[in-house]
Amino acid sequence: MRASSEVSMAGTDGTTTNMDHTARPGHPDRTTRMDHTNETGKTDETGDTDDMDDMDDTPVMYVQSSVAGAAKILVVGPMGVGKTTLIGTVSEIKPLSTEATMSQAGARLDTKVRPSKTTTTVALDFGRITLGGELVLYLFGTPGQQRFLPAWKDLARGALGALALVDTRDLEASFDAIGHLEDLDVPFSVAVNAFPDSKPHSEDDLRSALDLLPHTPLVICDAREHQSSVKALISLVSHLIETLTEAS
Repeated sequence: MRASSEVSMAGTDGTTTNMDHTARPGHPDRTTRMDHTNETGKTDETGDTDDMDDMDDTPVMYVQSSVAGAAKILVVGPMGVGKTTLIGTVSEIKPLSTEATMSQAGARLDTKVRPSKTTTTVALDFGRITLGGELVLYLFGTPGQQRFLPAWKDLARGALGALALVDTRDLEASFDAIGHLEDLDVPFSVAVNAFPDSKPHSEDDLRSALDLLPHTPLVICDAREHQSSVKALISLVSHLIETLTEAS
C-alpha cells in the first residue's frame, strides 16, 4: 500500500513541515524517550535520550526498512469517546498524550461527561503504527472540546483522512466532529466504540442517525483491544485508497 509521496505536518503556529514518505532504515522517530520491545511484545520505556551512556546497547523502535509510504491520520470525536485509548492501544511506539485533570473552570465550558471521566486531552495525542510492513500511519488525536477547535483545524492540515469515533450512548455529541471533517473536506470513516453499557443498534439505524453517505465506512470496534482497533484503521485506509483511486 502506498500513500501520497509527501505528508504535510502542521504546527500550531501556522507553519507547515513536509515529511518525506520514504522511511530511512536506522532513523528512529524523534521522541523524547527511547523504547524497546520486550519478550511479551510490549513497549518499555528506557529513559531520556540525554542519557547516552545508558543507550549504547538499547534496541530502538525504528521504522521498518520495508516501509514505502506514510500518512497523517486524524482520530476525532467528542470528549470521552476513546481517542486516547485507541491510539495508546495500537501505537508501536510510546504514545504522546497531553492528558490533564479536568477542572471546575473547564466544566463550566465543556459538555458534561460521566463522573468516571477525570482527565481530558488538551492539545493532542500522537502514536505510530505500521500496516502490512509497507505503510506507516502517524496518528493525531484531536481534543474533543469545542474551545480547542482552532488547534483542531491546525491538526487537520495535511491529513490524508480521519477516523471518527462515536459513542452510541450520546450520538449527538459526535455531530460536530463529523461536521468539521465534512467542512474541511477530509475523507473519513466512522468507528463505533462499543462501551460495556452501550445498547446494540443496527447499521441502518446508525447510518440514519449520523446522516452518513452510503460510501462512508462504518465499523464497530473496542478501543481497548488492539486487533479491533487495527481493523478500524484498516477499514479507513482501504476507503482512502479506493477514494484516491477513483479520483485519479
